[in-house]
Amino acid sequence: MKRRKISPIKQAKEELMKEIEALNQSMEIANSNFENVSDPDLIDSYIYEMNAISFRYKYLIRQMRNIEAQGNVL
Repeated sequence: MKRRKISPIKQAKEELMKEIEALNQSMEIANSNFENVSDPDLIDSYIYEMNAISFRYKYLIRQMRNIEAQGNVL
């Protein structure tokens, strides 16, 4: 039985999509935790966490666009 080789571009896109999905789950958890705390330090902590996740998400979206552009060039 032969296995099809996945193109490097498709593989990279799949990996990015998995990471984006994981970030979405992390954001939901951080948002839920943020809504359920009252301690100012924890509130700040969850705000920082959500900001970090947001920046990571933006980075991954840029990476996805770059990969898609490479796929269009090839």
